[in-house]
Amino acid sequence: MYFCEMKIIETSTGNEYSVEILPVESYEFKTLSKKRYFFDWKIESNQEVYKLQIIGSSDILGLVSLERIPNEWRIHIRLISVSKENKGSEKKYDRIAGNLITHVAKIAILEFGELACVSLRPKSQIAQHYIDKYNMNITGMTLSIEVPEILDLIKLYDNE
Repeated sequence: MYFCEMKIIETSTGNEYSVEILPVESYEFKTLSKKRYFFDWKIESNQEVYKLQIIGSSDILGLVSLERIPNEWRIHIRLISVSKENKGSEKKYDRIAGNLITHVAKIAILEFGELACVSLRPKSQIAQHYIDKYNMNITGMTLSIEVPEILDLIKLYDNE
């Protein structure tokens, strides 16, 4: 749908792997356990949900659920998660969440152009991480990113 050449990095070797971000198929929701992905993703099955996987692999490394809010020129990230082995300082691959946020940002740009906005409501303990790593701004109860920061994020993560 919105294909681009995005990469993740294997932390132990520095090797880069091309990834694809695709819609989650309805049958896949039963394989998305809370133990591995931190949330009950079945609750999101009626939403727009995307998965990140290494090209040629069916292993899902990260997920994002989004809500389009056209009257605010905004796409809201309802839920975002990396798989258990890709969280924290001992993670296997880096750049999973960044690629997922960038994917949402690209959809926002395609839909809303220079008015595009991406928002999310983080858990309080991770809010500063989103501010520092993705240049998000505090906007009430949410964090958000707009143009030109969206374009900077796309440049950083999209190797197309």
